[in-house]
Formats: sequence, structure tokens, C-alpha cells
Amino acid sequence: MSKAHTDLDPVEREAIDWLERLTSGDVTPEDAAALELWRTRDLQHEAAFLKVKRLWHTAGAADYSFLDSNENFAARLDALGQRRKKTSRRAVLGGGVAALAAASVYGAINPPLGLWPSLSELSSDFRTGTGEQRRVTFAGDVTIGLNTQTSLAIRTAEGVEDRIELIAGEASFATSTRAARPLVVLAANGKAITESGRFDVRYTASGERSPVSVTCFEGTVRIAQGANVADLQSGQRVHYDRSGLSQIAAVDPQIASEWQRGIVEFRGTPLIEAVEEINRYRPGRIILTNTALGQKQLSGRFRIDQMNEALLGVERAFGAKLQHLPGGIVLLS
Repeated sequence: MSKAHTDLDPVEREAIDWLERLTSGDVTPEDAAALELWRTRDLQHEAAFLKVKRLWHTAGAADYSFLDSNENFAARLDALGQRRKKTSRRAVLGGGVAALAAASVYGAINPPLGLWPSLSELSSDFRTGTGEQRRVTFAGDVTIGLNTQTSLAIRTAEGVEDRIELIAGEASFATSTRAARPLVVLAANGKAITESGRFDVRYTASGERSPVSVTCFEGTVRIAQGANVADLQSGQRVHYDRSGLSQIAAVDPQIASEWQRGIVEFRGTPLIEAVEEINRYRPGRIILTNTALGQKQLSGRFRIDQMNEALLGVERAFGAKLQHLPGGIVLLS
């Protein structure tokens, strides 16, 4: 055993064990739940996991084969750490791309039915589970509210800008009027930029189009997607996806921010869309098996911690049938 390996403290060893399990390709829903419990049990656990994850991503982890179970994973990470000190910026960037490729191969990128998070979500810097909401502070003067099933990753600052990526989910961002640096929020193939403002970004990353929406509540926010640019004022929203930016639309700030008060509101929402939203707040998954039922429209306000009430409301309003299966799976027909 190498000296560097023996210098690891017990928490670091556990963090490396978790990363090894995640990159093995055999992660299960039980593993995901156990990791979440371990990360939230102690601040040292969370710090150690983030440290190991960042090392793996930035030092070119894909240069090694994770399929060789005889090689010591901790020793490899130690070697990566030593090499990181000598690596040029170009090599680090190349290693980062390779690491993302490795994550694609080994990391359960599309878990079946979305029943547990992908590797990129599990290895994010800030994350909320199903039905969970959380507030954090970033760069000293940015307040972030994370909605359910939301993952954020801190990215390297560029020039005078602080950068954070919304990997999946929905988050609110509020910068101080005395903020020293502009804030850039990356999501999919675009970004939101503000020097002083309060805004939401939503990226559910479902389906082929996977649209991103940005809603401005205070100040101004610039949305940039390639050569396309839109400047939002308070009470305005824009969407973008692979096809480009939408037109700027007016929104009701009260309704648009309901999730921050623990409320989900549907107003004539097609049931197929409402079910996807409900799935973000309750364990398991609702599977709509009736195409015609999916086109019916649902209206109502529901607390995010009582989403089974929404399911019962669907049953009563449309005469739907619910078949409950193990693991929180419900067939809706």
C-alpha cells in the first residue's frame, strides 16, 4: 500500500469507495439513497465527497480503466492528485472532456423511468432529492433556492464572472446589489447573465427538446444562446432549446414563484404534463397508460409535500384508475 494511500483519513476512504461504486456502472436505487444519507449525515462527508469528485473530474480520470478491479481505486486517485499539480491547462481541459466521456459510459446517464439520479446529478456540488427544497449561498453574495430534484455544479470562473451550472431541475438566484462580480448560470446550450437581479432557471432535461426557461423577477437578466440574445426585465420569461430562443413573454410573478412557497399550481394543464410535474415531487413514478386521459386538463393548487392528494384529485376528477405497484410506481389509466 502506498504512503499516499495510508495518509487518507477514514472519511476520505469512504468518499473514494462511494465514487468507485458510482463509476462501476452497477449503481442501484438503494445505493443512491444510501449515498444521499451518507452525504447529509455530516459536513465532513459532503466536503470529502466533493473533494474526491472534483479530483476525478479535473485530473483526467478517463485515462484509467475502471473495469480493472485488481487496481486500487484510491491509489489511482492519489496518483491523479499528484499528476494534477504538474498538468498544463490544456491537459486539464482535455482530461475534463475525457472524464465526462467516462461518466457517460459508466455512469447510468439515463436511469430507467428516472427512478434514481444520473451520475452527473449525484456528483453535483448542490443537490436536492425528490420533494426536497434547499437554500444555499454561492460566492458570498448570491442566494440560491433549489427546488425538488435539482442539481447544481460550480464551474471555474472566467474573467470577472462567477459561473454555476444547472445540471437539472429548477433554481432561483438572487444577487446582491453590491455584488462584486457578474453571475453566469449555465443550462443546456445557453446561459443567463446578471450583475444585479433575481431570476429562476428551469431545466427538466426530459425528452428530445429539453427546453430551458428563465424568468426574471427583479433587475435585468441577459439570456445568451450562441449568437441569440434576449434581455429580460421583471415579469418576463423566455424559453430556449436546440431550435433557438423563444419570444419574450409576460408572466405573473406571483404564479411563477409559487414553488418557492411550497405550492404547485396547474391551470388547464394537460394531464400528461401535470403528471411529469407531480413525479418531481413524490417518490417512485406515475406512469400514464391512457393517451386520451393525458390530453384532459387539470386545474388546482397543491402543496409539494402532499402530492398524493393531487393524484387522488386526478382519480376523482377524471374517473381515472390507479394501480399501485411496489417502489411507489402507480399506473394511471
